Amino acid sequence: MIKTETKNGVTTITLNRPEKRNALTGEMIDGLGAAVEAAEANADCRCLVLTGAGDHFAAGRDLGDADKHTPLADVMAYDEAYASIFQRLRRSAKPSVSVVRGYAVAGGFTLSMGCDFVLADRTAKFGALEMRGGFPAAVNSAVLSHLVGPRQALELLLSDGIFDADHLYRIGLINRLAADAGELAEMADAFTAGLVRLDPIAVSLTKETQRAAGAMPLADALVMGKQLNSLLMTSGKIDEAAEIYAAAKAAKSADS
Repeated sequence: MIKTETKNGVTTITLNRPEKRNALTGEMIDGLGAAVEAAEANADCRCLVLTGAGDHFAAGRDLGDADKHTPLADVMAYDEAYASIFQRLRRSAKPSVSVVRGYAVAGGFTLSMGCDFVLADRTAKFGALEMRGGFPAAVNSAVLSHLVGPRQALELLLSDGIFDADHLYRIGLINRLAADAGELAEMADAFTAGLVRLDPIAVSLTKETQRAAGAMPLADALVMGKQLNSLLMTSGKIDEAAEIYAAAKAAKSADS
């Protein structure tokens, strides 16, 4: 129920249960976690894409997968495996992109937001929806609270309704918005190709620095920034960059 393909530096992980709108089972969660871990270890992978088969991203957790008679240890193992996916995506040296069509609700909403970038078309519909069942969107509360302002996050979390892609684009939760599936596919190819072209060490350091800076006061983040600059200078990276710029400038002059 999880498909993985690596091509041109991009590893695409597909939730493959379209007959159930890719609702997440324990088996799928385990498979997804393993796929993300394998992509991180794969030297041919420079960027990770998460998407859903068919017309939808994911309709959240399959509510038939567990009930009150499920042993607590089994429930905790499921939730540990689920939460660890977000930890892996967050800590990964490689950028991750969710490509969303159709429903991305409940756990599917959380999963789409757990990636570094979100691309969607105008069929995409998002919603926590846990409030319909009278319980909180627990993991999504943690994810959204680090992505948008408190008022916006709380509105999304307390709503029992659906939000369209335009709304999430306006509040900064979607990076690129396409008109339809065809445009979304072209957009995803171009976006991921741009990420693949980047120096992987620079990408890893940027992700790591952004994570750390987000948890620091500005004064401390600036100290970290200047120290990183000093390390880059002494490592020779700045000299390499100057040579790259000079070569590009010379090539442009030769063409004109």
